[in-house]
Amino acid sequence: MSSNTISAVLEKLIRHLCLENFPCGNGSWRSAGIKGAETEETDTLLDLLSCPRSPWWDDTLWSPQAAALRQLAVLRPERLNADFVYSYFTTLRIVDKDVSFVDDGLLQFSKLEELVLSANKIHDIPGGNLPSTLKVLELCANQVSSLTGLVSRPPPHLQYLGLGSNRLGSCEDISHLTGRHWPRLVCLDLSYSEFEDQWALLNALCTLPCLKTLVLEGNPLTLASCYPGFTVDSLPQLSCLDGSWISPEERHGFKGLTEMRDLIVEWASASVSVGRMRGIPDPVMSVDENAPEFPLVTYSYYISYKFLRHQTAANLKLDRESECDSAPAAERMESDSELPSVQNCEKSNTRDLMVHTQETCCDVSHVSQHSTPKLAWSESMDFSDTQTYAVRDLRGFKRFLSQGLQLRIELEKVLSWPAPSEDSIATKPNQTAKEKKSGKGKESLRLWQYPKVTSLTPCTELKSLLWLFSVD
Repeated sequence: MSSNTISAVLEKLIRHLCLENFPCGNGSWRSAGIKGAETEETDTLLDLLSCPRSPWWDDTLWSPQAAALRQLAVLRPERLNADFVYSYFTTLRIVDKDVSFVDDGLLQFSKLEELVLSANKIHDIPGGNLPSTLKVLELCANQVSSLTGLVSRPPPHLQYLGLGSNRLGSCEDISHLTGRHWPRLVCLDLSYSEFEDQWALLNALCTLPCLKTLVLEGNPLTLASCYPGFTVDSLPQLSCLDGSWISPEERHGFKGLTEMRDLIVEWASASVSVGRMRGIPDPVMSVDENAPEFPLVTYSYYISYKFLRHQTAANLKLDRESECDSAPAAERMESDSELPSVQNCEKSNTRDLMVHTQETCCDVSHVSQHSTPKLAWSESMDFSDTQTYAVRDLRGFKRFLSQGLQLRIELEKVLSWPAPSEDSIATKPNQTAKEKKSGKGKESLRLWQYPKVTSLTPCTELKSLLWLFSVD
């Protein structure tokens, strides 16, 4: 038996309870009415189990029944046998124990109602290896990538299913979240996964007759502009969404969204606002007083950042219409990936900054750079720049946001010299002046400029940078 199976971990925990060893069990240390130097009273044995400073005290947080079972091993040790011990547990919390497989040894716990397996390394969980009495199943923060094994024989009385922080989000996963598999499910946690198709997911969840609590935060679909209104209107029986109770006013305000067939639910609207910037030292103060009169140096500041490229609402509708026939589209993309033209397209797209890599160039989310207007230095520079972006790739948008939005404060220096005289122009015909002006008996100062010189101002020099990022 491998040490990373659930039964192996449970056997180790049960052995650590020492149900047959001192101070538990029916050994020579029990007084049985006869007091002696080698015997202990029952109350003393119980104190040795419960006192935190006792060497026989054990941390039994993995099950509320563990401590009670140890006390029973002192009071009625004759009752303890393997079948009794397994059937005594109703709650098991095996967290961060490197469990990778749920084997059929779990079926020995015939009265188990709550099973918590968070923060382990489980890829798949066979439903046939779960006790039929199970009501709570928590698989948060594992490596589950498919629900096929779980729905093969799902626990018929399951009321809570926690699948957050896993590798779920495919169309196949959505098809397994229906009332046919979970007729008594009351609470479902799908947080921090990769569910993106809001239409398909809600069509599946509306078949759960007892669903009252739903957690979807952290999924790409929650970035959509119509979330949570579309979800609330699609699930009228829902009472709590993402940890917040749904008030009658909220439900009334979102009423009718499901009837708007032209509503685009697979896109997000994001606004990036750059406000005032303070704390930048005056660049003129660092200029040497003994420096020559020319070149004249002018300074300007601006802020730049990278964000996903904007898409118009018309393009979003076209994208949605093009995805109606997903299976043939997938076949076409697979066949087109072999064409030289598509390969050339992939090569050209590598010049752009990409949020994540896809097999075909048409599915790649690109980012573009935006710069605010340039301002001369002042103690408080108010850029007042707001940009709104429409984003179609919600999954790529989530990955982009998880990397963080980085702002660059850039300093632009422009160097200017006096324009060359007419005599020098005659001797150097290839050299042209940028500006010429002549007066009566005198000539005004004419300047020509070198190319712009831009330098990055480290963000660590800023005392305060006021900016706002919001997702509508």
